[in-house]
Parts: sequence; structure tokens; C-alpha cells
Amino acid sequence: MKIQQFEDKGLAHYSYAILSECAGEVVLIDPARDPQPYYDYAVAHNAKIVGVIETHPHADFVSSHLEIHQQTGATIYAHSKVGADYLHQAFDEGAALQVGKVKLKSLYTPGHSPDSISVVLEHEGKDKAVFTGDTLFIGDVGRPDLREKAGSITAKREELARQMYHSTREKLMKLDDDVLVYPAHGAGTLCGKGLSEASSSTIGAEKRTNYALQQMSEEEFVKVLTEDQPFIPKYFGYDVGLNKQGAPAYKPSLEGVKRLEQNFSPEEGAVIVDARGEKAFKKGHHKGAINIQNGNKFETWLGSIVGPEERYYLVAESEEQLHELISKAAKIGYELLIKGAFLLDGEANTKSPQLDVEAFGQHPEDYTIVDIRNASEVKGGRFFENSINIPLPELRERAGEIPTDKPVVVHCAGGYRSAAGSSIVEAALPGATVLDLSEAVNKFK
Repeated sequence: MKIQQFEDKGLAHYSYAILSECAGEVVLIDPARDPQPYYDYAVAHNAKIVGVIETHPHADFVSSHLEIHQQTGATIYAHSKVGADYLHQAFDEGAALQVGKVKLKSLYTPGHSPDSISVVLEHEGKDKAVFTGDTLFIGDVGRPDLREKAGSITAKREELARQMYHSTREKLMKLDDDVLVYPAHGAGTLCGKGLSEASSSTIGAEKRTNYALQQMSEEEFVKVLTEDQPFIPKYFGYDVGLNKQGAPAYKPSLEGVKRLEQNFSPEEGAVIVDARGEKAFKKGHHKGAINIQNGNKFETWLGSIVGPEERYYLVAESEEQLHELISKAAKIGYELLIKGAFLLDGEANTKSPQLDVEAFGQHPEDYTIVDIRNASEVKGGRFFENSINIPLPELRERAGEIPTDKPVVVHCAGGYRSAAGSSIVEAALPGATVLDLSEAVNKFK
């Protein structure tokens, strides 16, 4: 028996292949959008993929469960409360899947969502591991506030927090201390608030060190779990729905994105996501474009700034980058929203002014300073005394709140987000001078 963990660093997502060597069969848990790594794993081990288990309808990424079923004939297993639109087998509390000498058992563990399960792996009569989905993380538990408006069953955050209290204490913490814990996410995910950098743990280690598993009353737990959660990206409800339905096949969907000629000119008022570096963007871009630079978190910020009800154009500086960006967009199902994708060589009509950092540092009072960090970050202290805090995910809707009687300087924590933020403010306030503090923010921390 082998357990293989697959990691998508951009979304801090872990998926798993469980191989029964004696049976030559593989079961997948929470696979990512691109199924190819799992096909390659099965081929390398001369095995057949026979099952895909979804611990819940994921909010932060799109799963390939339906495509894998269509390509391999593997059975999809999910809790009956998911109300899945695809052909599947209910995998409710007490259900078990036998693969060679491996038995995979369903535990109903609601809390992150009302339809969450954890999967206990039993080998040769002993529980060896538990795949906890978004219920139990390393150092944290899943946030309870994502299903208030999404999925076939909705639930208030306080109600789900109470369910999480019971799921952890009455189900997961009763497993043996040496049972390995394999979560669906690691540090950097927006599905929790304080995850460890570790990719696995044990039940015993979590009972000792995880703040959420310490002794406390149900009321104390609900208070701790519901406070200071990160923002909810715009795309999360969309992905829950797409996963409940089953996403279209990955490669054909990428190939279906419309490619436009170089330096294409979008129509007035179009949503344009320009993923080139900020220097190239500021030298010349289309009016109203949003500069979400290609980087480790591109897909998260794309889905946080652009809503799932919007169609958008995607701009890159090379064919290689354009392919990479479309692939990243597909991780969250946003390739389906691309109106057209094209290359830009800097010939566009709009330029952005450069900030004189020295003059700004001498007289910051001469500027309206907009801090686009999240509220939880600002709690730790402001960089500038009189700055206005409007978090980046809210900026398109709230840019009108920014006074324009002085030049506007936009900053974040390190420079990546302020490129997007300043481009949003520039588009929203055409009469204002909008400047990006960019990486120079590090001089003022």
C-alpha cells in the first residue's frame, strides 16, 4: 500500500492517490482540475484508477472528479448531502470501500461545510491514516463561513462552527494518536486562518498543538472559530456550484479559450485582466485594465477581484505566459469566463505615472494614502497614520470612497497587490493622479 500526496502550491491544495499494489488499483481523494498527474501515477505503477472520493464540494478549486470518471470509469464517491448532479455512489457515515488490503471508511464530519466527510484508511485491520479534507488542517480547522449562500445545503457560520466542534471531538479526536493526518490544504489557503507549513501530521500531535483541538466549551470554540477569518473570494460560491455539477474536461476547455490577434483592442468598458509585470503595464495598457501580475497567487487574486458573473479579456506578454495563465484560471473554473486572450507588446494607449518615493517620504501628508491590505493585516498596525483601508477584494466596489483632492498613493504589504489596486483606482477615478508605492513600501514598515 502506498499513499502519494500531490501539491498545488498556488492554491496550497493537497490531493492524494492511494495505491493497492496487490490489487493494482488506485483511489484518488480530492483531485485537482488537471487529471494528468493522476493518470501518470497510475501508469507508472501499472494500476487502474477505480475510485474518486470527494470530501465535499470545494470552494477554492475545481476538481477533476467527473472527467476522471468519464475517462477511466472510476466510481465517484460523495456524501448524499452534497446533492451531486453527477453519477456517484453515496459515501455516508459507515460506508466503506475495499481496495485490495486497504479499506477506506467514511466519517461524516460537517463543520467546514454541511456535507463534509473525512476518509479513514484501514490497512490489515488497523487505522493508519485519515484524509480530513477541509475539516482538520495541520494547526487549524476549516473555516465555517463559506456555505451561507452556496451549495445544495446552506448553513450559518455559527451552526457550522458548532458542527465542527462535535466533528473534531466526537469523530477525529477519537482516532488513535498515531493515525496520520492528511488534509486537503496547507499554509496559504483561504479555507482556514492559521495553518502550519507542514503537509501532514498525526492525531496525537494535533491534539497537543492545534489551537482548535484544545479543551474549551462549545461556546468558546464557536467564538474563536468565527472571529478573524480571512476574506471570502468572489469565486468561492461559483466553485462550490461547479464542483457539485462536475466541471468540463480540462484540456478541451483550455483549447476552447478564444485567442485574439496581438494588440487586440477590447470594447469600451470591458473587464480586462492584464497579467504582465507592473513595469510593462505602467508603460502602456488598455484603459480600465486591471494589473493582476502573473505569480504564485494569480488565480486567487483573479477570483477575488473578478466576479463569476463577469466575462473578461486576458492579456499576457508571451505565448508561454498566456498558456500558463489560462491553465491557472482553469484551476478555479475561470477559463470558462474568458472572452478572449491576446498578447500585448506595450503599444496600448494608457500610461501610469511613477511615484517620486523620496518626495512622498518627506511629505506623506500631501497624499491620500490607500492601504489595500486585509482588515486582519491592518489590525497588526498601519504603515501610515492617516491611511484609508479598503481591502483589495472590495476595491472595485468601493473606490468611489477615496478623496481625489490630493494625489492618491496605493500600498499593500510587499508590492504585488498594489499593482492591481492602483490600476483599479486609476480606472475608477479617471480625474485623479493615482500612484503605486509598489515594493518601496518596505522602506516605510
